Amino acid sequence: MVASDLDGTLLGPDGRVSARTADALVAAAEVGIDVVFVTARPLRWLDDVAEHVAGHGVAICSNGAAVVEVATLAVLEEHGMDDALVTELARRARDVLGPRDAQLAVEHAGGITLERHFESEHPTPAGTPFVDRLEDLLPGSTLKLLVRSGTPRPDLHAVLGDAFGPLATVADSGAADLGEISRPDVSKATTLATWLAARGIGPGDVWAFGDAPNDLPMLRWAGRSFAVANGCGPVRAAVHEVCPSNADDGVAQVIERAVALASAPTLR
Repeated sequence: MVASDLDGTLLGPDGRVSARTADALVAAAEVGIDVVFVTARPLRWLDDVAEHVAGHGVAICSNGAAVVEVATLAVLEEHGMDDALVTELARRARDVLGPRDAQLAVEHAGGITLERHFESEHPTPAGTPFVDRLEDLLPGSTLKLLVRSGTPRPDLHAVLGDAFGPLATVADSGAADLGEISRPDVSKATTLATWLAARGIGPGDVWAFGDAPNDLPMLRWAGRSFAVANGCGPVRAAVHEVCPSNADDGVAQVIERAVALASAPTLR
């Protein structure tokens, strides 16, 4: 089993699956190596990678808060936060960042809801609701609370971690001045481990790939861990092996190696 992050890892710098990576994923499926995408992306951002998930057709998204059937975007598992918890986290975020600098949004199974002053470099889907305060329109189950600081804060994740304490997991996927908040028991690693254990697959059967701090729990759990060369320093220092960068199809190169090993004749 291969478990790979997407942006900055499996995908190229242009955010796309290269021809070499696409071929490697097909080759892996042909020799019985399953690949599961494990990403911070919300489920609405999985359309452009759907064709590259073979066999099981599953991705773990929103930093572990949902397991999704990629072909249909049906949510198979949801590990969301209830409205009461999100309300408390929003209050603490405003207290620590200040009401003007704290910009909040929530990702949920139906899409995203944003405060009117939330700044994002990503296009907003048509029909997305905007509210003055996030608490005015919570979805019942929040996959990720997004907390952006209007003033650059290199220490944002540490500040939010101290403010939220045991109430939440604060993930850093490499986006500047953005904290991605999940339930305290949710990470890429916890959901991947649970999903695979139900299918008889343990960490010793998994090669995992990543580039950012939110990948670290998954990389530490997996039997074999890889960081792409463009990954951050703490990730490169934590893994068994550093492979070439995403610009050089580093994940594909390792998958090609795995395919060669799986295809080699067994000596008797």
